[in-house]
Amino acid sequence: MALFSSQPGDEGLPGLERGLAMAAVMTMAAMVVFDGSMITIALPQIARSLEVSPGTSVWVANGYLLSAAMTLAIFAALSSRLGFRTIFTFGLSVFTLASVGCALSSSLEMLIAMRVLQGIGGAATLSIGPAILRSVFPNRLLGRILGLNALLIGASTAIAPILGGAILSAMSWKWLFAINIPLGMMALLLTLRVVPNNPALKREPFDYAGALLSAMALGALIMAADAFTHPGNGDLKVAMAYAATAILTGFAFIRVQRRATKPLLPLSIFASSRFSLAALTSLASFVSQGITFIALPFLFQSVYGYSALISALLFTPWPIGIILAAPHAGRLADRYSAAIISTIGLGIFAIGLTLLALLPEHAPAWDICLRSVVCGIGFGCFQSPNNREMLANASRENSGYASGVLAIVRTFGQCLGAALVGIFMSLYTQSSAVDISLWMAVIATVLAIALSVSRLRGYKYSKV
Repeated sequence: MALFSSQPGDEGLPGLERGLAMAAVMTMAAMVVFDGSMITIALPQIARSLEVSPGTSVWVANGYLLSAAMTLAIFAALSSRLGFRTIFTFGLSVFTLASVGCALSSSLEMLIAMRVLQGIGGAATLSIGPAILRSVFPNRLLGRILGLNALLIGASTAIAPILGGAILSAMSWKWLFAINIPLGMMALLLTLRVVPNNPALKREPFDYAGALLSAMALGALIMAADAFTHPGNGDLKVAMAYAATAILTGFAFIRVQRRATKPLLPLSIFASSRFSLAALTSLASFVSQGITFIALPFLFQSVYGYSALISALLFTPWPIGIILAAPHAGRLADRYSAAIISTIGLGIFAIGLTLLALLPEHAPAWDICLRSVVCGIGFGCFQSPNNREMLANASRENSGYASGVLAIVRTFGQCLGAALVGIFMSLYTQSSAVDISLWMAVIATVLAIALSVSRLRGYKYSKV
């Protein structure tokens, strides 16, 4: 395969070792996707098994997301001081051991504690996964490998609900965590064997103030999004307090980073306008995706009356569209302008979202699937070229920070999208809120297109 063939002047690892490092990173990415998707559908069974209320069981999912969001920037910064292999090995080990703890949990408190540890392990790997891929593959193959990574995540997203349903129908929810153990051990062995540490590690003081403020800002953001998405069960004042905390600590974080000698996240990385615009484009697109992923289940189940299983299956065309488009988009991004390809992808994504927003009152399943697959194709065309644009416009020594920014804007965007849907649900009837949400997703995508187009000036059709 071309991915594993070497050419004179190639950066990174030789062919076979590239493949093993890719397997380690992608195995972990698949584990995280499976874990998130399958746990969501297992919450009712977990609540019954542990004899707790469904509302309380939601913290099995929220605990993971909260701890992951709070530590993403911290691990991205530590990667330049401790090395990619050290951080990735730590994350894999914690995630795998926490999976053992989850499988053995006999109480909700123990399960939530293990899920918090899983989130920390997941953040350590997700924050530097793309940076590791960049470090082991040459620049000429960066778009292609990121496209394959997007394909894997899309395939995992499509398969996870079906696999989770099959496991839950035959076995206990504990097996959803147990399947992580052999996969984690395999990925850990591969990591120790081939994943390199950074060539020149920085022996610098750690920015504890920046770490605390970033954790507070992202943690408060997750709590605000959770409160907004359950307007009937929570206090709106509490949600607003969390949102205000996120904003204030976010501004304080930026202020500290500007003054710090060795900041947690060097703001100089945003000096490249192409990196900054790619990050903002990614943020707007994930806001759109976050809105859609929260709004569509209400549309399918509450408006159209489909069952939970059918609703899950109606989501499948979206990741299938990503699977169809992402590898080709990644290959094209290695030959042509990644910004142009990702902008075209956003245009297709906007068309798909508009088609979903215009669904008739009694839409058949095949019609929903066709419109959803257009969204998936558009997002698949956008995501891997845009990720390539971000990583390629950060120096290799800053690739860990760039990878962390990529993970942060994805998390921030999805949470902001979820919060917007929660606000609409608290202000309007469910049907109206869904309609408004879908049109808001279209508006967010149009904003992403405008940001993406603005970075095309000055290099029109030049290769990235």
